[in-house]
Amino acid sequence: MRDHLNLLSTKHLISFFPIIVLIFAMLSSDMGIVLTIASSVALGYAISSAVHSAEEISKRTGPSLGAIILALAVTIIEVGLIVSMMASLPSDEGAVIARDTVFSTIMIVTNGILGICLIIGGSRHKELGFEPQGTSSLIGLLCVLSALTLVIPNYTVSMEGPYYSEKQLIFISFISLIAYGFLIWAQTMTHKHFFQVVSEEEFKTLEIEQYVPTKAETLAACIKMTINLIAVIGLAKALSPKISLFLAYAGAPEATLGIVIALLVLAPETLAAVNAAKKNQLQTSLNLALGSGAASIALTIPVVSAYTIWADKKLVLGLDQKNSAFLIFTFICSCLTFSRTKSTALHGVIHLLLLVSFVALAFMP
Repeated sequence: MRDHLNLLSTKHLISFFPIIVLIFAMLSSDMGIVLTIASSVALGYAISSAVHSAEEISKRTGPSLGAIILALAVTIIEVGLIVSMMASLPSDEGAVIARDTVFSTIMIVTNGILGICLIIGGSRHKELGFEPQGTSSLIGLLCVLSALTLVIPNYTVSMEGPYYSEKQLIFISFISLIAYGFLIWAQTMTHKHFFQVVSEEEFKTLEIEQYVPTKAETLAACIKMTINLIAVIGLAKALSPKISLFLAYAGAPEATLGIVIALLVLAPETLAAVNAAKKNQLQTSLNLALGSGAASIALTIPVVSAYTIWADKKLVLGLDQKNSAFLIFTFICSCLTFSRTKSTALHGVIHLLLLVSFVALAFMP
């Protein structure tokens, strides 16, 4: 009897709160003030719960593989959100939502998440170490994928404007998937030590000294993380009309919707990366942030391309001159920040100032 009462404890009941609120939000024809507040609270809880589950998984699989799992889970659900919004938004708005969200994701992971991690971690530990081989691989792959999907479309001549033709979309999608496949292969098979905070021997020692979840507990954490990530995306979509109204009231351009979507989707990874930086594990933060950026492009572009070809819709990919400049500055700063084996809080301030400038000039074009 006590076991049954334990299952119905407050902790277990609260874990279903985000899904319950999401169901009410989906069934409601108009979200009132109470449901909007409840959805916002549930969104915050789902984010923190997803991060906790990811940390439990990383205790079993190791920080590197745990970061990949969280990045893939978030990105897959992000793709579903983008496609659903492309289907529901007017054609002009739907054509740019994928580009705006992916570009905002790149700016947030390279300047926002890493900037905050470097500031918080650097303030605590003065200097933060990382693996330059793995970090340079992540930055290089993200740079190439960003250029192929967000810059090169402005210079092709098959179609006028910032577009790819159908054949070009298929080719770029194929290239993106191959590149990301090789990254996963390197992170999990051939060059694991380039992306790990500790060596295999040290991790085995930690397994003995510290609590490591069982396989059943790890599976339960995976399921819980997936459910919470679904709740995050669902609640973000439910709140998107309110967000759009607020942006319209504030006179913000349409492109800022992509920034808001990226901020909501990346919230779980941001908290996980910051927690790692506090423990002087910057490489885990880098794996989360840069790996998420690479996954965002490599998985979003092929799926969105397939959807637009099938639905005969337009897909705008090329950035304007201002955002192209921001992209170039971002990768220049990233290369300088991670050119050595240690970084400091000052590097984080530089990246964060770049993100603040990007957001400010998005609202004041």
